[in-house]
Amino acid sequence: MEPQQILFTLSIALFAGLMLSRIAMLLKLPAVTAYLIAGIIVGPFCLGAFQIPGLGFNNFDNLDGFAIISDVALGFIAFSIGNEFRLSQLKSIGKQATIIGIFQAVITTLIVDAALITTHFIFPDKLSLPAAIILGAIASATAPAATLMVVKQYKAKGPLTDTLLPVVALDDAVGLVLFSISFGIAKGLVLGSASIISIIVEPLIEVFLSLLLGSIMGGLFTFFERFFHSRAKRLSMSVAFILLTVAISMLKFEIPGIGLHIGFSSLLSCMMLGTIFCNFCDFSAELMDRLDRWTAPIFILFFVISGAELDLNVLTDYFIVIIGLIYIVFRCLGKYFGAGASASFVKAEPTVKKFLGITLFPQAGVALGMAIKSAALGSVGIIVSNIVLFSVLIYEIVGPFLTKIALTKAGEIDINSIESARGKPNI
Repeated sequence: MEPQQILFTLSIALFAGLMLSRIAMLLKLPAVTAYLIAGIIVGPFCLGAFQIPGLGFNNFDNLDGFAIISDVALGFIAFSIGNEFRLSQLKSIGKQATIIGIFQAVITTLIVDAALITTHFIFPDKLSLPAAIILGAIASATAPAATLMVVKQYKAKGPLTDTLLPVVALDDAVGLVLFSISFGIAKGLVLGSASIISIIVEPLIEVFLSLLLGSIMGGLFTFFERFFHSRAKRLSMSVAFILLTVAISMLKFEIPGIGLHIGFSSLLSCMMLGTIFCNFCDFSAELMDRLDRWTAPIFILFFVISGAELDLNVLTDYFIVIIGLIYIVFRCLGKYFGAGASASFVKAEPTVKKFLGITLFPQAGVALGMAIKSAALGSVGIIVSNIVLFSVLIYEIVGPFLTKIALTKAGEIDINSIESARGKPNI
């Protein structure tokens, strides 16, 4: 695309997201839902279908060119989540969040695995065993971006919110390990052999290196930040380190001879960057408030682009729709009962036991990334990708709304206390 076409497309995407958010306000829907619907409107199936350069996203190849925006936005989102891991809070809820985060992810995977493996035995020619195993692991992942945006929009506060954000962050680490193990098993079933390196070693190394990278960058960030006293320059330094961490996280290496692939998770790295910064910098809270305002347009573009990336063609395949509905229903059951059982085990607050599972329904970027990786298995990967695409289409539109309902029912959203810049309720 030409530079002017890129700018036209971005401006139309941003404008569409903002205008639809006003309609969403009247319907009492979260802004995230509006941004995603705006993405569908400016995407390849609506405005983009007219093939007018600059008028929306004309095709999925165009969308690939905007991937850098999504990568950067996820980096800032992970950094914001990392700021929720303050030692003062972790002393009270850290153990609870850790246990809940791990066990609800594992329980969800087991429930979805059981449902889809049963489906495989009933319809072996429609859903293969490797695909069922991979989908079970992908089910553990949630959408930190959508969840965080709902929390910020409504300024949610309380035990449920305090538990939710660390649990969502842990989901990425646990989900990565579960997916890597399941992918290794599925690969072994497809190829007839399995590697202990790809099943166990690689995911553990990726998690460790990602947390190590984030810790090192967080230490450097905190050190260099002290040389500046201007708010603008501190903000610029924050942006520089987040971008640098995202860039380094994109690097991948392979150790020849043993077939060991080494990579990083930008979500885990940036999350750890934010965690180190918030615990060792005495002005981190003030800086985070300024950073939230600066990143608002980036987040809107991220969700609009995410909406545009939803391939509506998956709705034309009845098999994908049926398996997708099975996946959605049992994943929701896994999240709801897994979170509830885990919260009961650690004696969490009643609102956490009752509503945490609902807030974990949204699913998007992380799951899509896992689905893309499964493409290496050929036809199995295609089935997995289509089912995940269908489920994300449903989750991304309905999930944020359900999160808002759960937080409201838990008494952690006070609509009347949320005001816009004009003094009106910002709902």
